[in-house]
Amino acid sequence: MADYTFYTNPMSRGQIARWALHEAGADYQQVLVEWKDKPERFLAVNPMGKVPTIVHHADGVDRTVTEAAAICLYLADMHPEAGLLPSDAEAADYYRWTLFAAGPVEQAITSRHFKCEPSPEQEMMAGWGNFERTINALEGHFERSDYVCGKRFTMADVYVGSAVDWGLTFGTMPPRPAFVAYADRLQARDAYKAAKAVDNALIEEMKK
Repeated sequence: MADYTFYTNPMSRGQIARWALHEAGADYQQVLVEWKDKPERFLAVNPMGKVPTIVHHADGVDRTVTEAAAICLYLADMHPEAGLLPSDAEAADYYRWTLFAAGPVEQAITSRHFKCEPSPEQEMMAGWGNFERTINALEGHFERSDYVCGKRFTMADVYVGSAVDWGLTFGTMPPRPAFVAYADRLQARDAYKAAKAVDNALIEEMKK
């Protein structure tokens, strides 16, 4: 049995987790999940029925991790030899921007897509304030830094980078120069290319 069972669909946020698995050098077996008729064994580990989900088979115990950001951080912790964890000096940016992407960025993009952005009066209650404020904050960071933690790639870049890469590809994030340059650096990584090749091949197979 592989160390991880990876529940995914190639046309989903599962692409984030696959990239993280490749960056970590993790041994995994994929289980493809259709949008309908989800297998019972999948719903048993994640009643939400959402992908990605990983199950880590370690020391005779199955440990389930859901939510793409959590999967990324967990894999970095489980595979320190991959060099994806932050140093003490990098930890603040590592956690801050990973959760910023999982919270404000995700919410800002979703609310704009669904055309239900907060009014000026509601912005104080909204965790992301508004779309422009969120995007400007993220842009400001990458105008100063090549990666989430400065000059060095860490697991935070898998999650934050996926948000930027996806946003640029599908037009939900403006193609500002700092974002485009950041995405270009990530797309040059071997693990990124390997993971995307797997998912792209699966997508093409599904079209047949």
